[in-house]
Amino acid sequence: MTNSPTLKEVARRAGVHVTTASRALNPATSSLVNSATIRKVQAAARELRYQPNAIARGLKTARSMSVGVLLPDLTNPLFPPIVRGIEDVLAAAGYTTLIANTDHDPDRQLALFDTLRARQVDGVIAATARRDDRLFIEAHRYGVRIVLVNRRVDGSEIPSVVGDDQHGVAMAVRHLVELGHTRIAHVAGPQDTTTGRTRLRAFRQTLDEAGIGADPALIAVADEFTEARGAKAITTVLNATAPPTAVVAANDLIALGCLDVFAERGLSCPRDVSLVGFNDMPFVDRLAPPLTTVRVPHYQIGAEGARMLLERLGDPELPAKSITLPVSLVVRKSTVRPPG
Repeated sequence: MTNSPTLKEVARRAGVHVTTASRALNPATSSLVNSATIRKVQAAARELRYQPNAIARGLKTARSMSVGVLLPDLTNPLFPPIVRGIEDVLAAAGYTTLIANTDHDPDRQLALFDTLRARQVDGVIAATARRDDRLFIEAHRYGVRIVLVNRRVDGSEIPSVVGDDQHGVAMAVRHLVELGHTRIAHVAGPQDTTTGRTRLRAFRQTLDEAGIGADPALIAVADEFTEARGAKAITTVLNATAPPTAVVAANDLIALGCLDVFAERGLSCPRDVSLVGFNDMPFVDRLAPPLTTVRVPHYQIGAEGARMLLERLGDPELPAKSITLPVSLVVRKSTVRPPG
């Protein structure tokens, strides 16, 4: 096997000093080099199939140039765009992303977190946080660089980037009220997550503001954000003495579970019952009927989370901050005026 090409060879091929070549190939220092020289050095690196030595760079900077990403469920379609946003920003800064799936299991989350730390990741971006997540609270307190995406931890100062759950549910409920619905149900998400808790609170608050009030018999909690749990929860709602004419689901997967049960019971959506989801995950516009849902900027959530982590890696003394990104209601054909 031939030896790997060296930075010195890249510099010689590009006709520049080795220090200039190093700066041109490092995203953290490329701003010190003019664009023409960067292109020339990058072309030389491609021709020689040069790969920077991440270990050597890490020894110089005391960093591994890697970031751990904890996800609760890789099969949930909302997470790929979040991960893409994270990877695009981190890759541009020269970082490698290590992705781990917790399967909603706190013990597995702890084990994976410890594994990532053992691999000397420079920071962690987590989409797995629960409202009272002692793991992240303690880790943040001891100086581990953590950013939460899509969820927050109650009463903590851990930096986070989320969508506007409150406003999203409010828009969904108002849309149904404007159509004339008064018996509106909510299949809520897990109440040990900020997403589940905030969306349920917004549902109740918006109905109160509309002068309707939430009927407790029309609220059911799914203990996971999944199709199966959504189906189980909507079944209890449909068994109410006076069933709903519309349902707000805490996310699109729960909404899919609702559609499954509607079909089993011979209920037509939206003729018999209207349905609104949350997230606007891929392909919900191709359902029968296409799903009215709240669109969340998941790519931007991931990208902002990565930028926030990079800022904190650059200046550990930065005060913690949280960002809430705007959401929008996408009206499709799963919502109409109530029957009769």
